[in-house]
Amino acid sequence: MAENLFLEDYITLGVYFCIVLAVGLWSTFRPNKGNAKGYFLAGKDMHWIPIGASIYASNIGAPMFIGLAGTAAGSGIAVTIYEWHAVFFLILLGWVFLPVYVACGAYTIPEWVKTRFGGRRLRMYVSFLALLGYILFNVSGEIYTGAIFLQQMLEWNIYLCVSIILGITALYTTVGGLASVIYTDTLQTVVLIIGATILFFMSIIEVGGYEAMETKFMNAISNETRYNRSHYSCGVPPADSLHIFRDAVTGDIPWPGALLGLSTLGLYTWDQDQIIVQRTLSARNMVHAKAGALLGAALKLTGFLMFVIPGMNSRILYTEEVACSDPDKCMAFCNNKSGCTNIAYPLMVLRLLPKGLRGLMLAALLAALMSSLTSILNSASSIMTLDIWHQFRKKASQSELMIVGRVTVLVLIALSILWLPILQQTQGGRFWFYMQSVKSYLIPPLCMMFLLGLFWKRTTEQGVFWGLMLSIVVGFVRMVLDFTFLAPACGSNEVDPRPEIISKVDFLHFATLLALFSTIAMVVISLFTQPRPEKKLHRLTWWTKDDEEEPELTDDEDEEVHISVHVKGEDSKTMQIQESDPAAENEEGGFQRLKTKCRNWVCGIDEDAKQNLTAQELQALRRKMTSLEEDSKLKTILNASAIFISLVTVFLLGYFH
Repeated sequence: MAENLFLEDYITLGVYFCIVLAVGLWSTFRPNKGNAKGYFLAGKDMHWIPIGASIYASNIGAPMFIGLAGTAAGSGIAVTIYEWHAVFFLILLGWVFLPVYVACGAYTIPEWVKTRFGGRRLRMYVSFLALLGYILFNVSGEIYTGAIFLQQMLEWNIYLCVSIILGITALYTTVGGLASVIYTDTLQTVVLIIGATILFFMSIIEVGGYEAMETKFMNAISNETRYNRSHYSCGVPPADSLHIFRDAVTGDIPWPGALLGLSTLGLYTWDQDQIIVQRTLSARNMVHAKAGALLGAALKLTGFLMFVIPGMNSRILYTEEVACSDPDKCMAFCNNKSGCTNIAYPLMVLRLLPKGLRGLMLAALLAALMSSLTSILNSASSIMTLDIWHQFRKKASQSELMIVGRVTVLVLIALSILWLPILQQTQGGRFWFYMQSVKSYLIPPLCMMFLLGLFWKRTTEQGVFWGLMLSIVVGFVRMVLDFTFLAPACGSNEVDPRPEIISKVDFLHFATLLALFSTIAMVVISLFTQPRPEKKLHRLTWWTKDDEEEPELTDDEDEEVHISVHVKGEDSKTMQIQESDPAAENEEGGFQRLKTKCRNWVCGIDEDAKQNLTAQELQALRRKMTSLEEDSKLKTILNASAIFISLVTVFLLGYFH
């Protein structure tokens, strides 16, 4: 379809890439990027607007254009629940979870896990599971769905598309750290909203308005389905397509699963995952952190208009292709026998938008894809550096940690490209549910670990660890069964070969059961094991977050390398929080000096950042970083705003129930 793109489209793309790269590189020259706090938390000086925009852009990636819009094209508005439920969890992040993370001075979520429960195995387990998830779910999903969009629009070689995007993304992520990610996310959010809004209005006008869309969607059936409905019944829109809450047994998103099972996934995604939490941790204070979370919540309400409705409009406008039900014709249309709903959004971009705007919309997709990838890569870099590498290299210098963070990004990119052939074998017609189902088999136990650790002080490390081990076995067994016994294809006369635990128990229902099982296991084992002493829980739970005392940790639990290290005693020696490059101390020639400066810039080593702080100065800096203070007037405004946004979301859920 490359012939559908014009010179104006390519000019738009070129200008966009230049601007993003310029913004990303500009952020690398900001102060405070030459140490762990600056690189991984943007110097803890972020304003609420970039934070909110980054939260939104980090989650709105290519899977939204392909998976969310494609699922809406296939079955209507129910998938909106995945967007709107995030509103409540982002508010919980700002008001419940974040105060604990800030109070204990954590840089990463695994760091909180280790400090809260003690020992190393839990922190390592959570860290490795997070990295595995980034490769299997996050990065793979972005690459696969982004490749679908780019192939439809440009017909480029898939490896060329992915390599160029990942290369540009890695450049400013590797060099600039979290500040670069947040600033470019802000720019990309603007591009994304503009492009998606234009397409929404053009598509809704084309189908004759919202009421006409409701009527036409229910009749958007391909000719194969229309004349042979008994054989291709799966090509007919569900009777409840215009409702969010669906039948508890037969619904594709059953309402009990949407309320309970999806909540476990949402709690982890929005309140416990490093990708989202890291943005709020970069805020200059609690007011900006809460305001950023609220802005992200408000932006999540727009998914219904920007992705769901356009996906449904595409089925109406291009019924024969998007709603195809014959496997052979689907293969001809989109190279996928299981269906072509995934091309709903890119097809509309190609055929509905005028030249020039197509380039803008492709830029919006690339904005979403790149912003999500930058968030994933930066979070993975933080976890690998602070939670894994430092466990093996106790005395690693700041320079070494910065280099490890950058190498991690490059390794993840290489693994992502190598993973591409496997992704191409994925059943694209079920991509959204595939991605969510796999999460349902792995995430609920982690969610319950955080809830128990935050609100039940009696939770022990042994209880959590063995509860996770038992739960991961249960989840893995279900996942193997799910991918071993596949549902019959559309139009097939085969008897469903799947066991009832697969065919009768939706993955969201299973997530609920798995969360219950893991909770019982963790509670029972915790009751039979030694509780963590109260003196080690200061500032680490909801009930102790306001404690003045620091937790009394043993040497192996208090060996972090960054500024949040607890400094004991007033007479501590002067401490150095940032190392300088020894080579910078030597007299060098002009060329050698330039070479050294270039190396330091790429590796994140600031030769002028040598900073000696006394114990008192370190304690003052830690108090600032862990402060939960809020201006009383702004606090009232934020509380009222949170209530208002929650009520608006409840009203929308009730209206479209």
